[in-house]
Amino acid sequence: MKIGTPKELFEGENRVAMTPASAKELQKLGHECVIETKAGVAAGFSDKDYKDAGVEVVKTAAALWKAADVVAKVRVPDDGEMKRLRAEQTLISFFSPVADEAKMQAAAKKGATVIAMEMIPRISRAQKMDALSSMANIAGYRAVIEAGNNFGRFFTGQITAAGKVPPAKVLVVGAGVAGLAAIGTSTSLGAITYAFDVRPEVAEQVESMGAEFVYLDFEEEQADGASSGGYASVSSPEFAAAQLAKFRELAPDIDIVITTALIPNREAPELWTEDMVKSMKPGSVIVDLAAEKGGNCKLTVRDEKIVTDNGVTIIGYTDFPSRMATQASTLYATNIRHLMADLTPEKDGVIDHNMEDDVIRGATIAYAQDVTFPPPPPKVQAIAAQPKAEVKELTPEEKRAAEVAAFKAQTKTQVTLLAVGAAVVLGIGLIPGMPASFMQHFIVFVLSVFIGFQVIWNVAHSLHTPLMAVTNAISSIIILGALIQIGSTSWLITILAALGIFMASVNIFGGFLVTRRMLAMFQKS
Repeated sequence: MKIGTPKELFEGENRVAMTPASAKELQKLGHECVIETKAGVAAGFSDKDYKDAGVEVVKTAAALWKAADVVAKVRVPDDGEMKRLRAEQTLISFFSPVADEAKMQAAAKKGATVIAMEMIPRISRAQKMDALSSMANIAGYRAVIEAGNNFGRFFTGQITAAGKVPPAKVLVVGAGVAGLAAIGTSTSLGAITYAFDVRPEVAEQVESMGAEFVYLDFEEEQADGASSGGYASVSSPEFAAAQLAKFRELAPDIDIVITTALIPNREAPELWTEDMVKSMKPGSVIVDLAAEKGGNCKLTVRDEKIVTDNGVTIIGYTDFPSRMATQASTLYATNIRHLMADLTPEKDGVIDHNMEDDVIRGATIAYAQDVTFPPPPPKVQAIAAQPKAEVKELTPEEKRAAEVAAFKAQTKTQVTLLAVGAAVVLGIGLIPGMPASFMQHFIVFVLSVFIGFQVIWNVAHSLHTPLMAVTNAISSIIILGALIQIGSTSWLITILAALGIFMASVNIFGGFLVTRRMLAMFQKS
């Protein structure tokens, strides 16, 4: 089948749904690729790049829609593109099924199949197709870059001959994909970063990235925070009031605010009010990533950058991924390619639209002249966790009895080993012609091995990590025995002792060297 990508018609949209690299992968699935001329220019891909990748380049959008069996694009198709959609043709795109129900109905009536990329279910198997996460990751990163471009100071603190520069304080509201990307970028630039989310379970992720999680002193936080898909849910009025009170407390001290809070199929919640903006310092910056859904900030103007009377810059751009068109196109085209791989399981160029597949069914909003939105919940197959066996707490008497039994068993094992060793030594000593000096050295060797084994075997496993490689020095107790034997009259024993000293020395100094190198990895240059 032919997979085609038209040039995006939305003003300011620079992304493209097919790259030369993704086209090569699609061809390996048995498909042919076609693209409208100059469709990838804004993203940095020329027509020649596509031709070199084996892609057919057509001159007009009409020719593209006519030639392609599958049309892959980025933005929601406009009315003109919907008219070009035909029966038995598959459209893969962002679609906004809730807002564009009429277009969805029109596609179903024509007999076309529509796959909405924002409807890809968020299950483990579908992560490689999750375009929302791919674009949110870019948006979170770019939000920090835009904030830095409009912020009048360094992110990181500096002490120079000209004076001291304090680090910027950044607050990220919402710790989803975009929020975590913003947190990672902000901390990497050296800012003191705070993060808030209504889902307390993400606190560990936030703190692992070097940011400080903002907690609320509110008993219902855990209950109100999250819905069943990992998304934020609507908070209770009491929780919302506590949340706003916390933000009012933080606002005067924060330099940059990045808001990312969204609730599925709802307008963005208002989290940064007008009085909070007025309490911020002149030169502060607010980047509202929820501007497309109404904005988390009361004063946000969609697709514009404004400066308030008190000198606070508020950025409401909705095209952050498009501002990094090459990277965004590469990720989005990869999402499309993975989806096509699921639609072409035999890699024979024939699409098998399996409506029993959780991912395909979840993303399909029109199929076989029927509207299939909203989809049913995914039938995630997971292995149920085995219930933990109830651990009975032992009484002091039972603990003592267990310890005595363990001691007796260990003692019995050691006595057995010593008896076997003694028998072996005795047997060797009875061999005719065996010199007395050999027995002396052999006994020292056996005792050294026994002591070394006992010392190392009882070292905790946690001490065997590379960071604690200094414990290797403990095992080098054998060097003592080797030093005693180095002066032996037997050339064989002297050679063995010398080798023992050499290897033990490597163990000692190597342990300290590895430890030093590992510690150096955690030191800032």
